[in-house]
Amino acid sequence: MAVPKRKTSKARRDSRRANNWKLSLPGIVECPQCHEYKLAHRVCKKCGYYDGKQVINVNDETANA
Repeated sequence: MAVPKRKTSKARRDSRRANNWKLSLPGIVECPQCHEYKLAHRVCKKCGYYDGKQVINVNDETANA
């Protein structure tokens, strides 16, 4: 049966465990049309453009809301 030769300190143990829970920042980019910040690979909420094409009409949706 394998037995550890030395006690693992709390600092070493906790620093090893800390690497599993790193959070990454969301991909925030600037919209090429209106220059507002938006999430990458999503339609811009301000102007309604995605990939250089207008996908949604933003003026109609704000009037209906």
